[in-house]
Amino acid sequence: MKSTHHCAQLTKADIGQTVTLAGWVDTIRDQGGIVFVDLRDRKGVTQIKLEASSNPALAKDIAHLKPESVIAISGQVAQRPEGTVNAALPTGEVEVEAAALTIFNISETPPFPLDDAGGDKVNEDMRLTYRYLDLRRPKMRNNLRVRHKTAKAIRDYFDAEEFIEVETPALFKSTPEGAREYLVPSRIWPGQFYALSQSPQQFKQILMVAGVERYFQIARCFRDEDLRADRQMEFTQVDVEASFIDREDVYRLFEGMLKKVWKDVLDYDVQTPFLRMPFVDAMNRFGVDKPDMRFALELVDFSETFKNSSFKVFQATVANGGSVKAINAKGLADITQGELKSLEDTAKLLGAKGLAFIKVEGGEWKSPIVKFFTDDEKAEITKRLAIEDGDIVFFAAAEWERACAILGRIRLDAAQLLVKRGKLTIRHDDWKFLWVVDFPLMTYDEEQKRYVATHHPFTAPVPEDIQYLDTDPKRVRGQHYDLVLNGMELGGGSIRIHQPALQKKVFEEVLQIPQDVVESRFGYMLKAFTYGAPPHGGIAFGLDRLCALLCGTTSIRDVIAFPKTQKGQCLMTQSPSPVTAKQLKDLHIQTVMPVEE
Repeated sequence: MKSTHHCAQLTKADIGQTVTLAGWVDTIRDQGGIVFVDLRDRKGVTQIKLEASSNPALAKDIAHLKPESVIAISGQVAQRPEGTVNAALPTGEVEVEAAALTIFNISETPPFPLDDAGGDKVNEDMRLTYRYLDLRRPKMRNNLRVRHKTAKAIRDYFDAEEFIEVETPALFKSTPEGAREYLVPSRIWPGQFYALSQSPQQFKQILMVAGVERYFQIARCFRDEDLRADRQMEFTQVDVEASFIDREDVYRLFEGMLKKVWKDVLDYDVQTPFLRMPFVDAMNRFGVDKPDMRFALELVDFSETFKNSSFKVFQATVANGGSVKAINAKGLADITQGELKSLEDTAKLLGAKGLAFIKVEGGEWKSPIVKFFTDDEKAEITKRLAIEDGDIVFFAAAEWERACAILGRIRLDAAQLLVKRGKLTIRHDDWKFLWVVDFPLMTYDEEQKRYVATHHPFTAPVPEDIQYLDTDPKRVRGQHYDLVLNGMELGGGSIRIHQPALQKKVFEEVLQIPQDVVESRFGYMLKAFTYGAPPHGGIAFGLDRLCALLCGTTSIRDVIAFPKTQKGQCLMTQSPSPVTAKQLKDLHIQTVMPVEE
């Protein structure tokens, strides 16, 4: 039997019609000779009714059904009796009086409840092992719909902006100076390898040289990195590049895209233009380059206050070029010893020797370090942090970036403790978009004793800073921008270097990549630039993270149909898995297993 309607379609207007519905058995209720079956498909639920006495053969067949069995039912649409209407369902005013049944498959008893409340309590490994069942849950079906609508809105937007969608290769060459890659052995070329593309970065720049001018792609990308809630080994990005544009053009273009996505998916009007904040300001105020702007708790710099202090820990830090910063976690003076130790352990993981703090209770400052502060220093702290009874102040004293990072993390953890106490509200749908701009072009790597690209080596310097490339690379700002939403980096990009001489200089003189390595990895690109490369720039957005935010979940695994676990496994298909000796031989590979110590 083929369906005439889906399971969320029938209304009072269909009463009297003979219809056929197909789907999964949601629930079965036998109420003394009258059997009710809630039949479910991806659209919704319709109630099926059967009076056993009127059709004993059909009643016998229905008695064999179990929840999640797949069936088709034919019958006449009838109005539900008064008092039995279900206002929560679009089909809640009607039911189908069953006349014929086709059983496609009888289901085993599922290993966990397939409603949202029950499924959310199940261990995630169990859900991923039976992902085909997990995806039947309303929440997960909705997440897939949101992802579909998001991708459609993006394609519609860029099509209207006259961009061309171009697919680029997944098999690329190895570029080991970036993130760790997945290598793919070549059977045809023994001992040589492809790498799965980490991003289409070089290809999209080549497309600009090719005159495409406006390119986009919803691209699959791969990185062999440790996994976490917002990172998968294979992920999807919205990849975009355009010629003859500057940073302002990029901001306007992508604000427009996100405005359309939020309207199409959530029917929410995003306000543009977005706030912009230089990297240095983001670090100084929030301790991180992807600040969550939904709450305050800002960092305050006290380096000047303590440069001549009798508290030697702070004074010496400032004398050595470091910073002293503080944050007031307002209302958190009731912090427990366990919570305080957890914050201290976090600070130590980030390089702090400890976590200095001051509790303010009953008008008294409680801390071992208070005795070292002068009245003027205490007055300055009180004024600039707006200290009141019930507050707790945390300090970090270290080199600037580390001090920022320590308190930036403490800020986030303290905010969650305040949320737990009901003293702070952070809504997932309080959309705070932010462009973080003016990143340093280069970052000095202490281990390698050389500069490395903050974003990637194709990022163009801010024109007025090019003069410092030779003398003070750290002073050079890049034309790099990140779009941040609620503490999560949605995407990042830059205006690119399009002059071959400048690109070669950055590779060889600033990044100190040997000339032969530059030639082997990027020679084709530098050569392409000699044939008329237009000025160009672009951005890449993480589609998985974008959809997670739209769905109100903290894990991108919830918006990916078949994700990997944090150990990089697919529990449903039991991969990765061993391969045969012949497969390895054909690929000219020998495996070396790690030796247990």
